[in-house]
Amino acid sequence: MDQPPKVEQAGEDRRAAVQHTMTLGFSSDPVARWIWPDGHTYLSHMPKFSSAFGGNCFESGTVFETDCHGAAAMWLPPGGEPDGDTIEQILGATVAEDRMEEVGAFFEQMDEYHPHEEHWYLPLIAADPTKTGRGLGAALMKHALAKVDEAGLPAYLESSNPRNISLYERHGFEIMGEIQVGSSPVMTPMYRAART
Repeated sequence: MDQPPKVEQAGEDRRAAVQHTMTLGFSSDPVARWIWPDGHTYLSHMPKFSSAFGGNCFESGTVFETDCHGAAAMWLPPGGEPDGDTIEQILGATVAEDRMEEVGAFFEQMDEYHPHEEHWYLPLIAADPTKTGRGLGAALMKHALAKVDEAGLPAYLESSNPRNISLYERHGFEIMGEIQVGSSPVMTPMYRAART
């Protein structure tokens, strides 16, 4: 029988590898591919976007990877946030001008759902598509949520793929509503109350 996946902190030396995992994992993601429908544009810019969306999580020591290096999660602890300036620069340089208003409105809706109280935020979690179905996502969630619960704080994420909602619900997240603008797919904001 296979050993359950182990989870380890990913240091700065693993940044490029984690970016590649995110790029592979989001390659068929509805929201990511709505933003960048062209494969070349997606592959060229998703690595830098994932780093910006993950903010200072490497510096915070809150990037986690399975020991097989098949999946990773980038968490932002309380006070951490995505690098909005870099995200704006990337989107401005890569999204067609006639789509920018819609994409901008989508990100504004994301901001509206984001909690204002102290919380942990999961901007990105992904697995290499050749390694899905092995419990890697569940192992990553369990590992990080133990830290979240130790701190007695809530957690928040947005599910950009409806297939992942059941995983998050199994770990205590509840649907808050829907983020959707114009031609965009639905993104689902989800909140997990603090555990005492």
